[in-house]
Amino acid sequence: MKDLTRRNFLFGSLAAAGMTLAACNNGGGQQGGNEGGSEGEPAPEPEPEPSGNDTPLVVGYSNFSSKFSPLFAETAYDQDAAAMTQIALFPYDRLGQDVYNSIQGETREYNGTDYTYKGASDVVITENADGTVDYDFTMREDIVHSDGEPCTIDDAIFDMYVVCDPTYDGSSTLFSMPIEGMEAFRSGMASLYNLIVAAGRDNTDFIYWTEDQQKHYWETADKAAVAIAQEIVDYLIAAGANTAEDDLSVVTPNWGFEVPEGATIEDFANVMMEAYGGDVVSLINTENAGSTVDDLFPDYADYQVGVETGESAPSITGIQKTGDYSMRVKATQVDATLIQQLQLNLPPMHYYGDPALYDYDNNSFGFPKGDLSSVRAKTTQPLGPGAYKFIKYENGVINYEANESYFLGAPKTKYLQFREMSDADKLNGVVTGTVDITDPSWSKDTANAVAQTNGNGEITGDKITTSTVNNLGYGYIGMNPNNVCVAGDPASDASKNLRRAFGTIFAVYRDVAIDSYYGEAASVINYPISNTSWAAPQATDDDYRLAFSTDVAGNDIYTSDMDADAKYAAAAAAALGFFEAAGYTVADGKVTAPAEGAKLEYEAMIPADGSGDHPAFMILTEAKAALANLGINLIVNDLSNSADLWTKIEAGQHEIWCAAWGATRDPDMYQIYYSDAKNPEKATGSRVNPNGGVNQGGSNYMYRITDPDLDDLIMEGRTSTDQAYRKQIYKAALDTVLDWAVEIPTYQRQNAIIFSTERVNISTVTPDITTFYDWKSEIENIEMN
Repeated sequence: MKDLTRRNFLFGSLAAAGMTLAACNNGGGQQGGNEGGSEGEPAPEPEPEPSGNDTPLVVGYSNFSSKFSPLFAETAYDQDAAAMTQIALFPYDRLGQDVYNSIQGETREYNGTDYTYKGASDVVITENADGTVDYDFTMREDIVHSDGEPCTIDDAIFDMYVVCDPTYDGSSTLFSMPIEGMEAFRSGMASLYNLIVAAGRDNTDFIYWTEDQQKHYWETADKAAVAIAQEIVDYLIAAGANTAEDDLSVVTPNWGFEVPEGATIEDFANVMMEAYGGDVVSLINTENAGSTVDDLFPDYADYQVGVETGESAPSITGIQKTGDYSMRVKATQVDATLIQQLQLNLPPMHYYGDPALYDYDNNSFGFPKGDLSSVRAKTTQPLGPGAYKFIKYENGVINYEANESYFLGAPKTKYLQFREMSDADKLNGVVTGTVDITDPSWSKDTANAVAQTNGNGEITGDKITTSTVNNLGYGYIGMNPNNVCVAGDPASDASKNLRRAFGTIFAVYRDVAIDSYYGEAASVINYPISNTSWAAPQATDDDYRLAFSTDVAGNDIYTSDMDADAKYAAAAAAALGFFEAAGYTVADGKVTAPAEGAKLEYEAMIPADGSGDHPAFMILTEAKAALANLGINLIVNDLSNSADLWTKIEAGQHEIWCAAWGATRDPDMYQIYYSDAKNPEKATGSRVNPNGGVNQGGSNYMYRITDPDLDDLIMEGRTSTDQAYRKQIYKAALDTVLDWAVEIPTYQRQNAIIFSTERVNISTVTPDITTFYDWKSEIENIEMN
């Protein structure tokens, strides 16, 4: 599954950070050594030893947002900060595969070495004859939170009820899973905020809230919108976008919004509020130039309470406590994605909730249903059974102390710090000793700088040790079929041929562009899926094909003996054939007239900071020249502010764009491509277009594919847990996406973690780090020199 957060429109460190739900917990398994216990008994755990060296381990991070709760953290950085204090209900291994027998520990081979993975519980999954599925969890009974209180199944149940509450607005989507009784529990209640926003300004029905509450919301929201509008204008002018402050119609397009000449700040705010349907919280979170909801809409908490609007069940019947350390979760059907959603944290109910309000037998789960205020109150101060105890966050530094009661053994390094720093300072921070571990954006230039620092021409040496793994995500070029089409029909063969023409040209320049930008730190991919996924097609597969490598007749464009120039010429000839098949007039090797409803000029947006600093920038510039020779003008819009891209995409004004997706461990494609084409009025991702009409299709309004066959494949991929079968289904779905020619897979890049060889005892760092199992997975073992 790919991640839809706005940050994934950036190709750099934010998009690369893998901002996914998988990062919400410390799910990676721990290495318990190469020997397990005797059959049927848990392996003996080491007695906790006092942490030794008082020298802190300092890790360089990008900025935090202070949401360190395992239940409400959003950014990857805040999620990592919370994860230091937490453990998952069960772990996963170096390949991202779940470990179901983690109390005893499971030994699995990776890269020629056996590793034993241990965790908090065992899992048994039973598919019943009636189509339901039982997930039975049994926890080990010796885990305690860092404050000494026992960690029990009540903590897991508490977590589930928080993230399934009708007023929950965090990143978990467990509430969308087919758990028995979920719909009955969530129906009949909604947050006051959502109800007022949905009702609109002109509502006169005050059954569920007062007129004063509604009036106060809109007055406060409008003031916040004006503040955001002024903040954006000030930011743009300070950034040198233009100096026409007295004419906002010149300023606001730099942020992706159009206002008429003579518009005021209030007019700009109104335009944004209309685009967001009055949802000022989403507006602030998406469009801000520095401010937060707490800064501009401090009354939000008053509107997060639940309001009963009908009948609502008091509990979720599919969440069943079976003992102090065990529970069953019953699903109404097979859903391959549910098990990952159940990889819960174990936040202490006694800390985040109210023990006096926890009575499982009487449908009370640690807080009043519809009121998560007590949980939200602890957002900045995490606590749990993890390897480290959170001490404080100040001056850009999070301070931790070892949890001596950690169930896998007390961390060898007593003190840990997460220190904020810019990406540009990360490499130098390790060199100068400011930090010991960090993750600079990895490119050819960064690799060369590390090699120069080591003095041996290598990225690992006596100064810096480097670990590189594939990023959980990939880069792509997208096309909006609604705007790059023929005769207004995005699904027609003619429209697909138009997009295939562009795709063929973009694809042929991928090799030179990605090598130029990344060198060995990235590779070209041919399917719209991260190579880290088990479902990613491999070059050794019989039906594997290079993306956009066949002509309009289905023949291969390239031969093995072609050099680069020959390939470029062959791609141009094939593209011309696609243009002609799309209905364009072609004469003397050039397009002379467009097809009905199509154009001779299209815009490609790329967030390259206005300076061409993006791995796909060379693809666009080379394609621009190639297309010009064919009579097509490709306008390359190098955006200095990536917000412009987001705004145009939400408004449905985009044609071609460059971005990157983050991903999770499961390849589920629902969030991105499912459209509910058989019920377009309910289409996932549908929203009213400010310019009129309804945008349909998945992927957060980006690709707008409406394809019932693709929908069927996506749903079929969820109905089996057979990985080999699911891979076949997803291959067919990926082929369908490529057939629509709305996404040109571009690159799979690497992430790098660099360690100070001088200050960190490298022999104690997690061995065989992978995309799914990073240095933090065995942080308790790391020692300082």
